[in-house]
Amino acid sequence: MRTVSALSPSATILPAATLLLVMAAALISPRAAGAGDAAVLVSSFTAAPEGGIHSFRLNLSTGQLTPGPRSAPIPNPFFFDVSPDRRRLYSIHAETFGGQAPESVVAFELSPAPELLKAINRETTRGTASCFVEVDRTGKALLVANYSSGDVISYRIESDGRLSAPVSFIRHGGRSINTSRQNEPHAHCFVISPDNRFAYAADLGTDQVICYQFDSATAQLTPAAQPFVRLPPGSGPRHLIFHPLQPRMYVINELLNSITAFDWNPDSGMLIERATESTLPADVKVESWCADLRITPNGRFLYGTNRGHDSLAMFRIDENGQLTRIGIIPSGGQGPQNLAITADGGLLLCANMPGNNLSIFRIHPDSGLLEPAGEPVPVRMPSCIRILP
Repeated sequence: MRTVSALSPSATILPAATLLLVMAAALISPRAAGAGDAAVLVSSFTAAPEGGIHSFRLNLSTGQLTPGPRSAPIPNPFFFDVSPDRRRLYSIHAETFGGQAPESVVAFELSPAPELLKAINRETTRGTASCFVEVDRTGKALLVANYSSGDVISYRIESDGRLSAPVSFIRHGGRSINTSRQNEPHAHCFVISPDNRFAYAADLGTDQVICYQFDSATAQLTPAAQPFVRLPPGSGPRHLIFHPLQPRMYVINELLNSITAFDWNPDSGMLIERATESTLPADVKVESWCADLRITPNGRFLYGTNRGHDSLAMFRIDENGQLTRIGIIPSGGQGPQNLAITADGGLLLCANMPGNNLSIFRIHPDSGLLEPAGEPVPVRMPSCIRILP
């Protein structure tokens, strides 16, 4: 791995007239939403003028999604995240996703009055196919993963929400056994630990989770004492998530259609592999690839997506972190890409990206089984979901 740190500042102000995103106050403002509602933001992963961010109101009792305004055009906003105080949104901005030119991440201000999502500034990601964005728990740092170029990058978030110039830029190295997908590194997510001290990148191309020390005050990244943990050859780790209550991490493997559980040591940041479970039936005949995974807030159930099989795998998590698959249900559309679970653990939303819809499921509180809650809602190429309680 090669590391370049402390890059010189360079902030680009975006033309506000072309990048004002109009959102309804009832969908954005916590003051306006009803007690039984949540605001939902969903990105449309397509070129301008169709690319942008949609807003919805979600009724937490019925599961009904009520559409709101869509943003002004944003080209290929594959992934985005919202600051802990809900005042800012940070989104990928890619004129040509995965092309030769480096892409960008844009800072927006979430403003309940006058109901505008306004561009603050834009910074280069220094990579291509920028596919993951995460704001740290203090709201003072931002991490991005670049898939095609196989690198990760960090930024400080200034007090006004503006992104600094890149602070750390790290290019991964290596390959694995799948010659069509793993001839080079492909960083697919970059997730911060619950204590905000470590950051972990799932690299599909190298079959590794790469581990970093993370300084939230400076946004500086340095290799951790355990620089990486390796998954079974050909796994293709894509996304990872921490258990909300136990010291565990779970990684969904795109190429082998599986989920691997790890013990996580919060003192050292070390990961120890425990077990791997399949997300597909044993007799499956179609080609399929995993994408995303989510855990209920009470830590009892985990869900993963199967694209191709177009299904959601459901797992129970026991007191030792062990996964037991309890069922597989159709995802309600083609190519389930991203998942989100409401804060009360009652509903799961699924973005079926090539299927052009959002499906909503009720989570049974005792069994963890999913049940469709109404008909899927049309959305053009949905790729990322954020629920704002």
